[in-house]
Amino acid sequence: MSRVLVVATSRKTHGGITSVIRAHEIGKQWKKYNCHWVQTHRDGIMIRKIVYLVLGLLDYIVRLPFYDIVHVHVSLPNSVMRKMLYVKIARLFKKRIILHLHCGSQIVEIWSDAYQYLFTRSDVSLLLSESIKQQIENYIGTRFDLRVCYNPCPLVSTNFFCVQKNYILFSGSLYCSKGYQDLIMAFYFISSTYLEWKLVFAGNGEIEKAKRLVRQLGIEDRVEFTGWVSGEDKAKVFQSASIFCLPSYAEGFPMAVLDAWAYGLPVITTPVGGIPDIAKDGDNMLIFTPGDVDALAAKLELLICDASLRAKISDASRELAATTFNIDRINSQLEAIYNSLSDSSVSNDRI
Repeated sequence: MSRVLVVATSRKTHGGITSVIRAHEIGKQWKKYNCHWVQTHRDGIMIRKIVYLVLGLLDYIVRLPFYDIVHVHVSLPNSVMRKMLYVKIARLFKKRIILHLHCGSQIVEIWSDAYQYLFTRSDVSLLLSESIKQQIENYIGTRFDLRVCYNPCPLVSTNFFCVQKNYILFSGSLYCSKGYQDLIMAFYFISSTYLEWKLVFAGNGEIEKAKRLVRQLGIEDRVEFTGWVSGEDKAKVFQSASIFCLPSYAEGFPMAVLDAWAYGLPVITTPVGGIPDIAKDGDNMLIFTPGDVDALAAKLELLICDASLRAKISDASRELAATTFNIDRINSQLEAIYNSLSDSSVSNDRI
């Protein structure tokens, strides 16, 4: 039986890639292929980053001779540069290589020779949506094996004693590209009309900057910042929400939206990354153009006022979590990819 080295950021890092690999860990393919997670990076001070870089590389080099497939997860340029060495070493040892790209529409702005190298030296490349797959094909042609592999919805436990409250939830890191300032402004526009509703931010990042904006608008009593949440705290904050909103400017396939679907929340978001593959505005989510604060305010107001629409989109969220983004289905897809590479003869003929 072939064995798989999974090369990615630390399991202690907050973010989408870590969440995806944690979801992969519970699939039967993880044990079947004796998968081992090589942790190459962790957020924090420079000395911690250096330690993880060195230890990750040593772990990789020691294990590589005994493994057959290297599954490399990459995203933005810094991640790509860290993984170049791992791919070059894997090619030297004539290992099968899977490249798993976790960024989305922003690939147009960040494409470089490094991305070109990784895609043209991998046996299989996994993308988060059909639109991203088509974009990569524009760069490297159609002769390479590019496949769409969605991020999965997590398995969640439901506390039936948790009561939904009138609040709009944002989950994730508060950075400009996530559009959190747009959400604050949009909520401000409607806050005086819907006095019983609140806005809750669950995540880290530019919290102090966000709080300053909230104070300037005079809505401190209507906006809550929980900080990063996980485990039971995360489950509680999602189950208590009535609406989920992620007004991002760029995404791969946002794990925060997948979390919201898993909890059956109606979602308001932007058509970025892999979202256009799935989005049916007014049916399974509400969509607006990134940066259009007036449109966002209108979408928030629509869901606040229409309980039947909230229920309809909530049902669609649960359906997506149970079907297209079902964790077992996606892990089975990954198992089939591992099978196909295990059954094929090893070659190192990529350009």
